[in-house]
Amino acid sequence: MKNTSFDRRAALQRLNLAKFFGFTLFVGMMAAGYYYNLTFVQLGLEDFGTRRLGLSEAAVARDMALLAVCTCGFALAFGRWMQQNGLGRQFRRKLQISCGVVCAQTILTAIIPLVHTETGFVAWLVLVSGALGVGVPVMFSMTTDLVPVRQRGLAAALVTALAYFAAETLSDSWTFEFFRARLLWVLGPGCVGMGALAFWQHPWLEALGKQHQLPEFARGRFVRGRQGGELRPSRRVMGLIGVMFGIYFVDSLGFLRLLKVPGFMEGTWQSPLFADRLFIAGVHVMGALIAGILYSALSERQLFLWILGLFALTHLQYSLHLRASGDMGVSMGLPMLYALAVSLYTVINFAVWADLSTPDTISFNAALGVALSAWTATFLSTGLAIYWQGMGMSLTRHIQIVDSLAIVLFLVMGALAFFRNARESEAL
Repeated sequence: MKNTSFDRRAALQRLNLAKFFGFTLFVGMMAAGYYYNLTFVQLGLEDFGTRRLGLSEAAVARDMALLAVCTCGFALAFGRWMQQNGLGRQFRRKLQISCGVVCAQTILTAIIPLVHTETGFVAWLVLVSGALGVGVPVMFSMTTDLVPVRQRGLAAALVTALAYFAAETLSDSWTFEFFRARLLWVLGPGCVGMGALAFWQHPWLEALGKQHQLPEFARGRFVRGRQGGELRPSRRVMGLIGVMFGIYFVDSLGFLRLLKVPGFMEGTWQSPLFADRLFIAGVHVMGALIAGILYSALSERQLFLWILGLFALTHLQYSLHLRASGDMGVSMGLPMLYALAVSLYTVINFAVWADLSTPDTISFNAALGVALSAWTATFLSTGLAIYWQGMGMSLTRHIQIVDSLAIVLFLVMGALAFFRNARESEAL
């Protein structure tokens, strides 16, 4: 007689291992992708344009704006195409497309030293924007395949913690050559691994391909139901995109100007002392883990109030420091607050779009959220920061404006939360 109890335990164990593998796969893919954007795309390409090609800062800003616009266009178009063709439910196909994206990024990263003119640089940026734009809806849409709703805060926290810890502790030099060499060591094995996953037949992968059908994976926590059972994303989608746009805009507008101040950066993010960089990396990790816990416990408005409040406090402290000490070095208290705020909103960005979606809508919702908030806001703030610096605006005035924007956004969010609570009390 067969031991059915043992068979059930064995099947359950295999299922749990498959789920754990899928969760780990998602965290690893997203952390590697974000590390690529944090280092090579945001910092390395600017260094390549100004130092290697000899372009002016205005020219580099214009070219990076093209990268942002093209990435947005590719992400929105491909996300819509995925939604129309039902690719949100085809896990194997998404793995294959992701493999193509990683291979394209590897080749483009490897050949960029062959670029010697601005025309070649622009052509290269268009190609890499295609890979980035396709990667956003494909990889974000795998959330509904690999991460159950109750664990999305944890997954986003681990992605954020790993990416920021690696970016800060492993970045001995903020140069194009350094970032490119490090990324090739990540991208090369990534091509092999993604290729194996995309075309290898294994029971675990078959099990992962069916998880989107389970209620604990399919329906995001902010999805509401219509009469008749039809699901639709929350009406707050566009509002959340607007808030995330404001957060990314404030963050980039402030940090991009501070990045040009050696007195601030050499004692913190670009410190030659590993202990300083390890401290900031540790704060990023702590902030990410706290955000992962808060994400599951608090509403979006409460989380955004925390984020904007930290940004307002941080830039206010920078303003006071500039008035008192000029552009001299700062204590670790200021970058600590900044790192906490950055980790908080990054966790939300990795988790919230899936929780506004179903497997049928995740690809386009993720494209909308990431493209319209992160990429567009960063592009606009980068151009504005370079323009203000070019017209001679002082660092003190620049940070005061950023601080004012953060305070205004914080007050707007506070007012929205207050009036919502008031309406809910009246309804009771």
